[in-house]
Amino acid sequence: MGLFDKAKEFVTDPDNIEKAKEQLNDGNVDAATDKLKEIAPDKADGLIDSLGEKAKDFGQS
Repeated sequence: MGLFDKAKEFVTDPDNIEKAKEQLNDGNVDAATDKLKEIAPDKADGLIDSLGEKAKDFGQS
Protein backbone atom coordinates (compact mmCIF):
# COMPACT_ATOMS: atom_id res chain seq x y z
CA MET A 1 0.00 0.00 0.00
CA GLY A 2 1.45 3.35 -1.05
CA LEU A 3 1.57 6.59 0.88
CA PHE A 4 -1.40 8.08 -0.96
CA ASP A 5 -3.48 4.98 -0.35
CA LYS A 6 -2.72 5.18 3.37
CA ALA A 7 -3.58 8.89 3.42
CA LYS A 8 -6.87 8.25 1.62
CA GLU A 9 -7.72 5.48 4.07
CA PHE A 10 -6.91 7.78 7.00
CA VAL A 11 -9.08 10.70 5.85
CA THR A 12 -12.04 8.51 4.89
CA ASP A 13 -12.10 6.45 8.10
CA PRO A 14 -15.41 7.28 9.86
CA ASP A 15 -13.71 7.32 13.28
CA ASN A 16 -11.16 9.88 12.09
CA ILE A 17 -13.89 12.03 10.53
CA GLU A 18 -15.78 12.02 13.82
CA LYS A 19 -12.63 13.00 15.75
CA ALA A 20 -12.02 15.87 13.33
CA LYS A 21 -15.60 17.11 13.73
CA GLU A 22 -15.14 17.18 17.52
CA GLN A 23 -12.23 19.60 17.06
CA LEU A 24 -14.21 21.91 14.77
CA ASN A 25 -16.00 23.73 17.56
CA ASP A 26 -16.54 27.48 17.34
CA GLY A 27 -13.71 28.33 19.72
CA ASN A 28 -11.09 26.28 17.88
CA VAL A 29 -12.17 27.52 14.46
CA ASP A 30 -12.23 31.16 15.62
CA ALA A 31 -8.75 30.81 17.11
CA ALA A 32 -7.42 29.29 13.88
CA THR A 33 -9.01 31.94 11.66
CA ASP A 34 -7.70 34.74 13.88
CA LYS A 35 -4.19 33.30 13.70
CA LEU A 36 -4.40 32.92 9.92
CA LYS A 37 -5.59 36.50 9.53
CA GLU A 38 -2.56 37.69 11.53
CA ILE A 39 -0.12 36.18 9.04
CA ALA A 40 -2.08 36.34 5.78
CA PRO A 41 -2.43 39.52 3.70
CA ASP A 42 -5.43 41.67 4.63
CA LYS A 43 -7.08 40.97 1.29
CA ALA A 44 -7.45 37.30 2.34
CA ASP A 45 -9.51 38.07 5.48
CA GLY A 46 -12.88 37.59 3.78
CA LEU A 47 -11.87 34.22 2.35
CA ILE A 48 -10.48 33.08 5.70
CA ASP A 49 -13.73 34.06 7.44
CA SER A 50 -15.75 32.20 4.80
CA LEU A 51 -13.65 29.05 5.22
CA GLY A 52 -14.01 29.32 8.99
CA GLU A 53 -17.80 29.37 8.68
CA LYS A 54 -17.70 26.33 6.41
CA ALA A 55 -15.51 24.52 8.94
CA LYS A 56 -18.01 25.32 11.71
CA ASP A 57 -20.86 24.03 9.55
CA PHE A 58 -18.94 20.80 8.84
CA GLY A 59 -18.26 20.35 12.55
CA GLN A 60 -21.95 20.65 13.37
CA SER A 61 -23.14 18.18 10.73
